[in-house]
Amino acid sequence: MSRSDDAGGNAYDATPFLPDGGGLDAYRRAAANCRGCPLYENATQTVFGKGDTSARVLLVGEQPGDQEDRQGEPFVGPAGRLLDKALTEAGIDRGAAYVTNAVKHFKFTVVPERGKRRIHKTPSLRELSACKPWLRAELDLVRPEVVVALGATAGKALLGPSFRVTKDRGSLLTMPDADEEQYVVATVHPSAILRADDREAAYAGLVSDLKVVARALNGHAHA
Repeated sequence: MSRSDDAGGNAYDATPFLPDGGGLDAYRRAAANCRGCPLYENATQTVFGKGDTSARVLLVGEQPGDQEDRQGEPFVGPAGRLLDKALTEAGIDRGAAYVTNAVKHFKFTVVPERGKRRIHKTPSLRELSACKPWLRAELDLVRPEVVVALGATAGKALLGPSFRVTKDRGSLLTMPDADEEQYVVATVHPSAILRADDREAAYAGLVSDLKVVARALNGHAHA
């Protein structure tokens, strides 16, 4: 049997690797051994979420990048630094937030002509679905009031495959299937701003979307 089949046949599903109970630390330890899809084979390590365990705001990105994969923490590379700046500008305390990714392993391709750099590849819907039990557990344990979907992949993980950032960004949406009232605000991923032709305008859009989150947290959801 190949390593890719450890999850059971050709099933892509992290569910068998979740612990029976416990808090975020128990889930973080269990996630380190996740074999729910083949992405673990080439990644350095699982990158689980991090932050305030009772955060009112939880931010979801796509997947770890190169620096995150090496350091084992989410949003520690250039995109993370830009996100920190935008959160501060929007009036959201980064230290009181919880940050994670829809997919917990770095998916990449190596390009020899670019000095063997590991270039990001977008996770498939199958990989996204496989990893969703970890994200769902984080949402259930942290129980944030507002969830921020950073980019299309995070939006699809939270709101379904028909989600489009361009159509739904900056709006206070109701989280589907939540046990209690919980909102989602979608925006672009910070890495998209780093690649944008007009970086200043793209960054201003991110801050504007995050201000919607800040207003919701301050009790002015429709302001």
